[in-house]
Amino acid sequence: MRRLLGLVLLGLAAGAGAFLAWRLVRRGPSLPDPPAVALRVREVARLEALEVSLYKKIAFEPGPVPAGSFWGDVLAWARYTLRSPRGRAIVFADAHVGLDLDRLGPGSLEVAGREAWIVLPPLRVTVELKPGETEVIGSNLDTAETARLFELAKRAFEREVAADPRLRERARGSAERAIRGLLLDLGFTGVHFVDALPGTNAG
Repeated sequence: MRRLLGLVLLGLAAGAGAFLAWRLVRRGPSLPDPPAVALRVREVARLEALEVSLYKKIAFEPGPVPAGSFWGDVLAWARYTLRSPRGRAIVFADAHVGLDLDRLGPGSLEVAGREAWIVLPPLRVTVELKPGETEVIGSNLDTAETARLFELAKRAFEREVAADPRLRERARGSAERAIRGLLLDLGFTGVHFVDALPGTNAG
């Protein structure tokens, strides 16, 4: 009888152990807290910025700048009459299209169980000119005017890239895929990209 009772207790202990092991496996690994998740999201989003190589032919013909005095204005007018400044260049640049990481933080993320809701910030375009590859064509601009020419080229690149819906779609899609893959690897089972977090007012 004592032997039978021992076998029963051994069986109960084995069953309890198996049940606890099943619960642990079902529960899966513990998840990091939201601030740590937000930090990892920022890191992967930074790496997923879309890079595009661009070039554009730019022309610049600045007008005379008022000198603030009669004779100064006359001299400026004479300069621009005798030697009208103009410059043309083929400018090359790299454009980076990615999430505005300054606006991506713990407040952009909500976690419930093993599901995560994320509000992605808008895209941001940054342009880096490549002076070493730029070709200046027939320019008589001075140093300040040449710098102005390159600044206009940079702004033109930024507007052009920001207005391209295909580039914006590619950049956002790339960021979403990378962030979803990261969160699934961390142990989340559901990742939702939303305009507003649950329980908040989108307006």
